[in-house]
Amino acid sequence: MRFAVEAWAPDYGAPIESETLEPSGAAVDVSREVPAERWSARRPPDKTVPPSRILFIDGVRRIDAGVWIHSADGVVRPGICASFAAGAVRCDGRASLADARVERGLFCAAPDAERIETPRAAYQPRAAQGESAESLSLALQRRMGELEVQIALGCEPADLIVVDGPLRGRQNVPGAIGYVKTHQVSYLPPVVSDVVAELAEGERTPVFFMTSSWSRFSWYLRLPGASGHPWAGVVRCEAGADLDPRGAAALADVSALVLPRFASRAHKDPRAPQNLYPIAGLERELRRRLGDPALLYRALRGVAHGG
Repeated sequence: MRFAVEAWAPDYGAPIESETLEPSGAAVDVSREVPAERWSARRPPDKTVPPSRILFIDGVRRIDAGVWIHSADGVVRPGICASFAAGAVRCDGRASLADARVERGLFCAAPDAERIETPRAAYQPRAAQGESAESLSLALQRRMGELEVQIALGCEPADLIVVDGPLRGRQNVPGAIGYVKTHQVSYLPPVVSDVVAELAEGERTPVFFMTSSWSRFSWYLRLPGASGHPWAGVVRCEAGADLDPRGAAALADVSALVLPRFASRAHKDPRAPQNLYPIAGLERELRRRLGDPALLYRALRGVAHGG
């Protein structure tokens, strides 16, 4: 029996959900950089200039407690008290923390929700579009994304900004690319999809354009240090739709040149190689700044019970 072991630790799920990815449903144009019949693995040209300053942007979130809000109209509505943070790591010959901010929010659909003040922290009311767990989670994710944009725009300009996750909501940040570590669906038609499995380390696919509920350029890139599955070590990057194809391709070349240098190793990171070292370090620092969840939970219970 032959088998391969996934490099990612089981606690994090898997970077690829199944051997055969379902089609995404997005409208895809694979001919923006080269025609479909000329699709092949690409390396950045020798003339590609590496960025002198890179910003890595990420956010973390945590639900501290589920709550029930008793509104003045007599309706009891669910909500969540959550802590979240966003930050940036600047790499310009060395890595340093450029910015980090922590916020806490009460996410709910109650129109008269008020700030919850505890001895440990205060939770500002944030409106959600509905009362389902998904609506509350989306409201939290949306606010964290807004905080990431504030961080990115508030830092000193950089030649390249790498946003962990899809670029949606952050596509207006100049020089930003989205960095997607996991794959749930396939965006490419069969006529070109085999190119992804053929990528060598440091190679990328041609740039393609896709439209779903929003539009963006995208490409796949293989990082070093993974083996087993044909898509092992493959990430997907995104760039804003306001670029022209030549500009998107140039950005893709820069990503293929520099991102492999930051790929993590399995003995240091359970999500290697996709969890880039600057992002992993930023996540650890942001989670530390969120505070002790047990203390925050007890503080919330104390206030709820009049303590």
